Amino acid sequence: MRSRLSKVGLVSLGLVGGILISLQLSAIADRSAAPLPIDELRSFTEVYGRVKNDYVEAVDDKELIEEAINGMLSGLDPHSAYLNEEAFTEMKVGTQGEFGGLGIEVSMEDGFVKVVAPIEDTPAWNAGLKSGDLIIKLDESNVKGMTLNDAVKLMRGKPGTDIILTIVRKGEPQPQTITVTRDIIQIQSVKYRMLENDYAYFRVTQFQEHTGEKLGQAIEKLFAENEGPMKGMVLDLRNDPGGLLTASIGVSAAFLQKDKLVVYTEGRTSDARMRMYARPEFYARGPKGDYLANVPEAAKTVPMVVLVNGGSASASEIVAGALQDHRRAVIMGTQTFGKGSVQTILPLGNGTAIKLTTARYFTPSGQSIQAKGITPDIIVEDATIAKKETSPLMRKEADLKNRLDNPQGGGGNGASQEDPEAAETNPSADETADYQLGQALNLLKGLQILSSR
Repeated sequence: MRSRLSKVGLVSLGLVGGILISLQLSAIADRSAAPLPIDELRSFTEVYGRVKNDYVEAVDDKELIEEAINGMLSGLDPHSAYLNEEAFTEMKVGTQGEFGGLGIEVSMEDGFVKVVAPIEDTPAWNAGLKSGDLIIKLDESNVKGMTLNDAVKLMRGKPGTDIILTIVRKGEPQPQTITVTRDIIQIQSVKYRMLENDYAYFRVTQFQEHTGEKLGQAIEKLFAENEGPMKGMVLDLRNDPGGLLTASIGVSAAFLQKDKLVVYTEGRTSDARMRMYARPEFYARGPKGDYLANVPEAAKTVPMVVLVNGGSASASEIVAGALQDHRRAVIMGTQTFGKGSVQTILPLGNGTAIKLTTARYFTPSGQSIQAKGITPDIIVEDATIAKKETSPLMRKEADLKNRLDNPQGGGGNGASQEDPEAAETNPSADETADYQLGQALNLLKGLQILSSR
C-alpha cells in the first residue's frame, strides 16, 4: 500500500555544506513494491550484532544506527546525507541567511572537503580561501574518512574561536595552513551599484529566501535613479555556490519575459519531475504575491552580461543556463562548477532528516550541466590588474623643469624630477581592477555602439 509523506518541501540543488536549497514540494512517496533483500538484511543484522557485542568499547544503539544510515547515504553520492537534529536545525536556520561558522560552501571529493566557494565578506573569504581548495585537516583532525556533516560540524562553533585549516591548493607544491576565526554569518545576498551612468551592476552572493525580492527592489531603485534609459546591466554570479530553488527562479524571472521556462528536473518519481517557469507561483509563494510586479519592463530587454566562474554552482547555474538558452544575456567568465542534481530534504519525524538526491535538472534547451557546468559564451579568465607604477626614468612634459604652464589651468605647478616630494599622491585610490567586470562593461558599451548604428 502506498503512503505519502506530508508536504514539507525542502529541495536542495547544490549548496554543498551548510546552507541548503529548499522548495515546498510533495516528498517522495514510499514505494515498497520491491521485495526486501532478505540475505543482505541478515548480513546487516549479523554485523550489527558483532559490533554491539565484540567491539572494543560499548557502543550506543542510537550511535550505531545513525552511523549505519550515514554510511548508506554518503556512499550514494557526495550530496546525499543524514541530518541529525543539530544538522537539520542548522540547515533550516541557514536558509534564512544567518548562521554561525566560517562562511564556506563545501562538498566532498576523494574523501576530502572541497571548497566550492567562500561566501563573500565572511571569515573564510577574508582569510583567503579559494574555490577549488581541498581541506585535508581541521585543526589536528584528518578529514579523510569523515562525512561531510562531520566536517561541517567541526567547522561550526562559537563565534570568536579559531580553527586551523590545512589545505591543498592547485599550483602550490606544499599544503598550507590558514587560521580562520568563526563568526555569525550574516549574508547580504544582493549587492548593487551603478558602474557608471546608464550601466547597472547587480551581484548575487547566495540564493536565499528573500534574494529575489531584494533583487527586484534593487532593479527598481537603480532604474529609477538613472537619469536616462539604462543601456546595459551586469549580473555577477561569480563564487555564488547556490541556494534556494525558488530564489533562482525569481532571479531568472526578473530578467525574462513571463512564462519562459527556467529549468526542469527529471527523476524516477512523479514528484521529482517538474517544469518551472518565470511565473509568480514558482518563486513568490505566500501572502506577498508577485514581488517582481514593479520591476521595469526594460529590465527584461536591456543588454546584459552574466559573470560566472568555477565557484558558480547549482542555483547560479540554473540562472546562467536559463538566460543563456533564451538568448537573454551573454555569459562571460570561466566554466561553472557543474552541480546538476537535486536533493530533497525528507524529515523523519524525530527531529532528524535525510538529504537524498532525487533528480537531475536541465536547462530550458535540455542541457544537463551535471559534472560539466555552463560553458560561457565568451571565455575570460580571472586576472588582477595592478596600477602600473611610474618609472623614475620616465618623464612627461609636466616633469620638465621650466616647462610652459597650461593656459587653461589644471596643470598645476608640476613636479620636476629634481623635486620628487612635490608629487601629489592618493593613497586611497584603488590599486587593482576587476578584469572580468571591466570586460563585461566593455562588451556592453560595444553592443550599445552597434545598436546605435
